[in-house]
Parts: sequence; structure tokens; C-alpha cells
Amino acid sequence: MAGLGADCFAHGGAPLTVEAAGALVVAGIPAPAAREAVPLHAARGRVLAGPLLAPHPLPPFGNSAVDGFAFRHADLPARDAARLPLAGRLAAGTAPGMPLGPGQACRILTGAPLPPGADTVVMQEDARTEGGALHLPAGIALVLRPGANCRPAGEDLAAGAEALPEGTRLGPAEIGLAAALGRNSLAVRPRPRIGVFSTGNELVPPGGRLGPAQTFDSNRFTLLALLSGLPVEPVDLGLLPDHAAETEAALRQAAAAHDLLLTSGGVSGGDEDHVRAAIARCGTLQFWRLAVKPGRPAAMGVVDGTPVLGLPGNPVAAVVAFLHLARPLVLRLCGARPEKLPRFAARAAFAHRKKPGRREYLRVTVEASADGLPVAHAFPRQGSASLTSLTGSDAFAELPEDGTDVSPGALVTVLPFAGLL
Repeated sequence: MAGLGADCFAHGGAPLTVEAAGALVVAGIPAPAAREAVPLHAARGRVLAGPLLAPHPLPPFGNSAVDGFAFRHADLPARDAARLPLAGRLAAGTAPGMPLGPGQACRILTGAPLPPGADTVVMQEDARTEGGALHLPAGIALVLRPGANCRPAGEDLAAGAEALPEGTRLGPAEIGLAAALGRNSLAVRPRPRIGVFSTGNELVPPGGRLGPAQTFDSNRFTLLALLSGLPVEPVDLGLLPDHAAETEAALRQAAAAHDLLLTSGGVSGGDEDHVRAAIARCGTLQFWRLAVKPGRPAAMGVVDGTPVLGLPGNPVAAVVAFLHLARPLVLRLCGARPEKLPRFAARAAFAHRKKPGRREYLRVTVEASADGLPVAHAFPRQGSASLTSLTGSDAFAELPEDGTDVSPGALVTVLPFAGLL
């Protein structure tokens, strides 16, 4: 990725809302231009580098949607029973022969092309055959409309239509559509390299030996796992000690080989929080506070042309900041279209008081109710360091900046973990 200017995320002043911060980091990133071709079997999760156009109609020919019998609707008596002589049989993959003559019908199977002249299909369970003819009950013309059980050519897509827009993240349905249009490979954006650090003398890699007052590093692996669900190349850059010069040197070295750096910890105002200061010394710091709980300390800046996003050190706060800042930034680096976080309404089964002016995210479990509106129950531990509040919950309850008290029965907005965490 081309190096960024020092002012690409420029902002100063009061803590930012999560929307303002997310919009700011995305606005500073230019759309990628590089592309590469990948075969369909390797395309899942990748980002389409240009629009996919239909080279032919889909389906390419009119065909039957059911097993049954094809005929001209105009040949049906208005109210009487119908008898139509059978003139052949068509299965999927069989080209039609002669057109249907006046008053004739044809046995047809699902996916078979409609014979010339036919415009309607009756399902086999709604008809009977006898003596080489199709017999239909009286009044069938009033029930079975012209075009019934037929799939016209181009019903899904006309030739030349845009099947998928540029920036689409490719899933099974999109890959299947590309295959149906005859494509065996697709042009996609290259995966950006995202380097991930954890910071802190108190951290030890999992599998290591804990010393006094040390804990195992979890954030780095949480962030790497979150990135694995996005079209990127996550790179584990290990642990940074609480040392100013080493932090600055590591950021400079990593910036030269990555498209984005993510760190966790070291962005608050403590004596041993060196990441924010290192960004400012060796690059440009653009903002470092969010009006959100948990997740207030989050630093955004540029080091040698590479964006650096410093996430909070507490695990839940790091996840909240990742979803609102890192995720949209990564999608922009990938060339993907913006994706809103999923949300739905639920009824609170808890009471909560919050300060106005900041957004809060409570961990909740969600269950169905008799009236169809989900019910959200607050997890008993809400500390931002509690990993079990994530593993034991289903979603975040999102409490807006202008709200204060939440009472049982009130409507709340919920962000489900499914598909995100």
C-alpha cells in the first residue's frame, strides 16, 4: 500500500464517538488498486476487484421449474376439461426438437428447456395421462396462469447486467453465482499484511513460564483470530516490552513490512504506556480517546506511511475497539465495501445506570420470548478484563451516548457475537 500522509486521520479535541472515529480512519485510507486472479476454489472470503458482469442471461434459456407437462396456455378450454395429445419427452440436458403443434403437450422434467411454442407447465401431481394424452381438470385455465412453473431466460440476470459489484466479499453464494456465469477464476484484491503486537512486561506467551505478577498474553491471539475472519494476512509480531526506545524501534521496523499495525495495551496515560508516545515520536498521532466504555483509550496514527492502531489492553475493551475501528479500517485496506455491524432490538431483563455522553457495551445473553421479541439478560461480570464475559455471553447490549438509565422491559440495541467473534 502507498504510504499515508501524516495528516490523513487528522483530528484533535474531545473524545470521539465510535462512528466519528471509524469514519475518520476509513476516510484516511485510499482505495487499493492492485489485483490478482484466483481460482474459484480459493476465492472464499476474498474481495472482488471489479464488477462481475453476466456474459449471458441466467438462466441462459427458458426451462421448467418442475417435473410435469408443457403446453400453450392458449390451448386450454376456458372452463372445460382439457385433453392434449402428448408429443415427446424432454429431460434436463436434452435439446428440444420440433415445436409443439397446436393443442399438443410434452412431458418435461425439471431443468429441461421449454419446447418452442410452450409457455406453461403443469406439475405432474396436478394432471394425469391416459391413452397417449394429457388430461387436465375443468377450470384449470382459471387456476394455472400463463408462464406457471416456467423459468424464463434471464429471470435471474440479463446479459450484461452486474451480477456482483466491486468490493464484494465472496462467500459460497457469490462463488456459486460466478460459476453459473461460466467463470473459473476471479480478479480479487491482494490480502493486506496486518501485523499484531501485544505490549506489557506483565505478559508471557501461552506455553511459557509465568513469573511473579505475570499473566499469559491473550489479546494478541484474540486479535489474530478476529483478523482470520477477514480477507487479510495476519502476522504475529510477538510481545513488546514496556520500554520506550524498543517500542519505537519495533514500530518503525514493522511499519516497513506491513500495511497496518495493531497493538494492544500501552495507549493509556500511565507511566509505562509507551505505544501512544512512540507513535507520536516516530510518526504522527491523530487521536487517542473514544467516548465509549469499555475501550476509551485507543490511539490512531501513522508511522513511516503505515497506519498504526493502538487498541486498549483490557480484553473486552480491545474487542470493542477492534469491531468499531480496526474492522472498518481493515475492510477499507482490502477494498471491500463497508459492512455495518449487525444489530437487532431486544427487551432488557436488567437495570443499569450509565453516564451520559459516552456509549456503553454490556455483555448479555439473549433468549427468545413468547411475543417474539428477544430478551437480553446482563452477564453477571461486566469488567473489561473479564474474558469469560465474552465466552459466556451472546451479544453486546449497545447503550447510546444520550441515554442514562435502563429499566427492565426497555428496548435496547443488541450486537450479536455470531459472525463477528
